[in-house]
Amino acid sequence: MGHKVNPISMRLQTNKDWSSKWFASKNDYASFLKDDLTVRKLINQKLGSRASINRVEINRTPNLVTITISTAKAGVVIGRGGTGATELKDIFEKIYKTPTRVNIEEIKKPDLHAKLVAENVAHQLERRINFRRAIKSAAAAAMRAGALGIKVEVSGRLNGAEMSRREKEFAGSVPLHTLRANIDFAKVAAQTPAGLIGVKVWIYKGEVI
Repeated sequence: MGHKVNPISMRLQTNKDWSSKWFASKNDYASFLKDDLTVRKLINQKLGSRASINRVEINRTPNLVTITISTAKAGVVIGRGGTGATELKDIFEKIYKTPTRVNIEEIKKPDLHAKLVAENVAHQLERRINFRRAIKSAAAAAMRAGALGIKVEVSGRLNGAEMSRREKEFAGSVPLHTLRANIDFAKVAAQTPAGLIGVKVWIYKGEVI
């Protein structure tokens, strides 16, 4: 049997970084982790795919928590006159019980980020667009945006078929065994009338020396 390894966790020592950065004693570890999971779930529920959030980074110091939200639609997160960002900051401070800073980073090329591409494909599948058309257009858009390679995989009851199956779309090259390769990976589930359809995306952006 093949052993599948997450491309991001595999590269943590070389060109990737943790999405939560803090150090805790054994007594505090569980509560710190619970707070982080609560914050991530809350961001997902409050903003969801409407804001096209790619990554949430949480950085803790003894008297400050910094939360960085990478999004393709910064205006949706910030809100009118900054009310959205202020509201988020107040909610986070209640959870962490520590002064909190919220940074919002805007993504210029959403087609180069695996999570945003996977969410886009998932939304198309939920709107009953043909899966081949969805994955082909996603791959083409990523290559146009400057990716060196992309692999899109969908699995489940595609187009409402009786038997579940797996289909892939390749463009360029995706060297999964090269550790210095900068590969972005994400998986998202599409909720369709026939059941869940899993979407996985690998995007190769070049080598990090």
